[in-house]
Amino acid sequence: MTAILRHVLVAAALASAPVLHAQQADPFAQRIRAAMQSDIRTPEEKARDVNRLPVEVLSFFRMREDMRVIEILPAGGWFTKLLGPALKEKGKLYVTHPEGRYAEQFRAIARLPGLEQVEEIPWGGQAGAGSGGPFGPSGRWNVAPVDMAVTFRNYHNFSPADRATVNKSVFDALKPGGLYGIVDHTRRHNEPTNAQNRRRVDPVQVIREVQEAGFVLVDSSDLYYRPDDALSLEVGNPAVTDRTDRIALLFRKPQ
Repeated sequence: MTAILRHVLVAAALASAPVLHAQQADPFAQRIRAAMQSDIRTPEEKARDVNRLPVEVLSFFRMREDMRVIEILPAGGWFTKLLGPALKEKGKLYVTHPEGRYAEQFRAIARLPGLEQVEEIPWGGQAGAGSGGPFGPSGRWNVAPVDMAVTFRNYHNFSPADRATVNKSVFDALKPGGLYGIVDHTRRHNEPTNAQNRRRVDPVQVIREVQEAGFVLVDSSDLYYRPDDALSLEVGNPAVTDRTDRIALLFRKPQ
């Protein structure tokens, strides 16, 4: 190893050490790590940890153990099985979804240990066949203002009108200064919808739409940057499934 390379590696290690130390010392990160070992998680769910990086993305979202959080469209509860136990002592987890397959998937796991205090809140409308909407005309969740809302790989499920309604509903549900975190599969900017990219989202479009609801962009992360994903394959394709390039965006409701 050359002296230059050795200095580069040492510098990189020193630069990453504060971040790693902060995650190790964070009580919420410790709770998430404990939940990751829980028996309520299937082997298939645990196998996805290396790709979905729950400790890292929740740290990026600035989630804390004392927060009241809404998870939008939890479906089978991959993140719910981590968030429910981690928030149950000092915080609160709410989940919301339209009736139909989303609700059925969640209710199949709702009685598992650690999820007893997770509370469903009505979606506010009826689900269209095979879709995440329509959200419904009220556009409001019946819940006291919360600290954060998150949704993982769901933004692409909504029509443009439903995205506007969901974003406005999140805005209304949050306290001033509350946070909104979004993870989804990446689409090329300005690429028209086709069969291969229909479950991907344009990061620029997402930012614009969420800002139009009144939010301020706080940060974006390259946590899920995947250079091997050419953004050309459907996300369920075996060549990229669970290895897609994804956006991770954090927004704040102004004070």
